[in-house]
Amino acid sequence: MELRHLRYFVAVAREGHITRAAERLNMQQPPLSQQIKALEAEIGAPLFLRHPRGVSLTDAGRSFLADAEAILASVEGATVRARRTARGETGRIAVGFTTSAPFHPLVARAIREFRATRPDVSFVLEETGSGELVAGLREERLDIAFIRSGLADPQGLSVHALLREDMAAALPVRHPLARRPRLTLRDLAAETFILYRRPDGRGLYDVIVTACAEAGFSPHVGQEAPRIVSTLNLVAAGLGITIVPASLSRLPLEGVVYRTLKGRPAVKVPLNLACRADERSAATLGFVDLVRRLA
Repeated sequence: MELRHLRYFVAVAREGHITRAAERLNMQQPPLSQQIKALEAEIGAPLFLRHPRGVSLTDAGRSFLADAEAILASVEGATVRARRTARGETGRIAVGFTTSAPFHPLVARAIREFRATRPDVSFVLEETGSGELVAGLREERLDIAFIRSGLADPQGLSVHALLREDMAAALPVRHPLARRPRLTLRDLAAETFILYRRPDGRGLYDVIVTACAEAGFSPHVGQEAPRIVSTLNLVAAGLGITIVPASLSRLPLEGVVYRTLKGRPAVKVPLNLACRADERSAATLGFVDLVRRLA
């Protein structure tokens, strides 16, 4: 039994007449009659009562009609869903990001605009360190990852440079330097730094240490924290200062003030987008394209 047999049967059932059903199906009446008889033989029961001016369903025919219509509707739905998935209109995107990435407005704007045009694509979000994000991409647990560094081993992955973000100093609210509207990196040379722990935050960590070296000093690291928000909590407790992407200054935290870093060297941290090089999902590729255009 093939789907066309179900379509022939449903057409005859709806028309109540084999000739009219044949016209609707753009075929001749004799072949249609033969197909209906062959279907009845396969089922082992008559589906129609033949009358001089048409046909009507038997009890078996009425039962078969309900199931045949459900099957055809299911096939049509599956076809529509497959086409929409192929166009990237439905599906699921697993997005990973380092702790600091979601605070940049680009991330939220990209998700918001993508959902506005493709509301049937769902997002699964995961926050973790860069190493885990790369592993998630390679193991296909993640489709896309916002990361703050390049990749030592990019094999099998594509990394798209999106932007370079200014950094800001985060100080305890009563710190003497908090009285200044802006600072240079050299102003922080004598301070105790609280940094986002390596290797999870190797992008931020390396940017900060390298910039300090260019400014002529090696930062005294008093503590390292597992999450960038944890570094800010330690700053609020008065245990030191830290440097964060400027977008984190939108995060209000009691006891912490943010100051712009000016002068040389400029302290900037990248925001990159990583995905698998052989990615084929239309939804994922569409999101990557949108993020790159917004950046």
